[in-house]
Amino acid sequence: MTVLYQGPRLLDFARTPHHLQFNKYVLTGYRPVSTAQECLGSLFYVHNELGNIYTHGIPFLLFLVLLPYSIPWMEVDSTWICVVHYLACLCPTVGSVLYHLFMNHRGGRHVYDTLLSLDMFGVCLVNTLGALPIIYVTLLCYPTLQRTALLVYIVLSAYGIYCATTAHTNVLRLRSFVWQALFRFVLFLFRVYGNGVGSPNSMRLFVIMDALAVLGGLVNIIQIPERFSPGLFDNWGNSHQIMHVMVICSIIYLHWGTMEDLAWIKSFQCPE
Repeated sequence: MTVLYQGPRLLDFARTPHHLQFNKYVLTGYRPVSTAQECLGSLFYVHNELGNIYTHGIPFLLFLVLLPYSIPWMEVDSTWICVVHYLACLCPTVGSVLYHLFMNHRGGRHVYDTLLSLDMFGVCLVNTLGALPIIYVTLLCYPTLQRTALLVYIVLSAYGIYCATTAHTNVLRLRSFVWQALFRFVLFLFRVYGNGVGSPNSMRLFVIMDALAVLGGLVNIIQIPERFSPGLFDNWGNSHQIMHVMVICSIIYLHWGTMEDLAWIKSFQCPE
């Protein structure tokens, strides 16, 4: 990336504020405490958060512009499915960009915690909104069970949002999504072994979606590859950036799977 101007002198790990010392294997490249304008200016010089900003910022712009053209808004009976799916694809990238861009704001720990909660809220929303079309399609032929499952999942998700936004470690944040993941797993089993319905091609896409999300979370917790060579991956290629890329891939698989289901549902009739 072209450096448009010389940024401020960057800090090493020991000199950065304590609330930003969450990866001891990233040794250099920390931005100093900055105003909002200076945080925005950090988009144009190299530091250790630049990769995190752009690995979600660029996909956000692409999703915002391109996804509406691939969603069959007028071809499904329940337009809300399309709306929640579109929002699900956008939510995690918005919160992530704001968090990484302004995390060194001079407001200190209070601003940082607020941004982190916003970031986690976006992750929770993709888990919540992204699963609603899957529930709707899987239980299409069981309207009462369908409504109950949607309500239960929303309640579980509300609890997950509370846990994720109040958690103090990456492990606890990842655990916040366990109940949602188990719920989706039961849905997948119902499709395979029960009377659940859906496109024959979407199941594989949804499984890959969840696998990528879980693997990305584990990479972030384990902090590889920087754990094996501290300082080498300060600006590029560290665990958080790898997780970002895997999250984007997970969202893409969510989109592909949902589009498969929406295309399939147009020609499907529940048995009498």
